[in-house]
Amino acid sequence: MTVKSPCIGTCVLDPKAGYCVGCFRTGEEIGAWMGLSDGAKKRVLGKIKQRRGQMKGTTDRLAIDVS
Repeated sequence: MTVKSPCIGTCVLDPKAGYCVGCFRTGEEIGAWMGLSDGAKKRVLGKIKQRRGQMKGTTDRLAIDVS
């Protein structure tokens, strides 16, 4: 069974945080995703879980200019 991409279609890289505000992957992780083994994808998903945990309750850390 292949590991499903965490992409949710909100593709905006936050330059301050260093990862996408939708899927929490870095640009490098996004670019490499299709070529990664399932094991490597699962490791990326683990990193995503950590990043989400760090962001939980902290909305002021995102550096996105929405104006």
